[in-house]
Amino acid sequence: MATIYDILRRPLVTEKSNHQMSKLHQYAFEVMGDATRTMVKEAVEELFDVKVLRVNIINAPAKRSRRARSRRVAVRHSGYKKAIVTLAAEDRIPFFEGVE
Repeated sequence: MATIYDILRRPLVTEKSNHQMSKLHQYAFEVMGDATRTMVKEAVEELFDVKVLRVNIINAPAKRSRRARSRRVAVRHSGYKKAIVTLAAEDRIPFFEGVE
């Protein structure tokens, strides 16, 4: 059984996630491969003491490219699972505050 610290691997900080943070109150995390929506919701609520309204989960595919000489397909970045967590309007995660 995975603990709440194993479920959330790392926050994803990009330009798109910064926009979602400020306008839509959505935060993006890379999560464990077999994490479900309820597991992510419970982990975020317990770790950050916030009210989660909705969790969307996306399986991001591996990034592939071809070698120039042999034209063989090489996998550069492995795939991962991403969770986008929507919070209540009055809640913030202080971990992301310096990024906004």
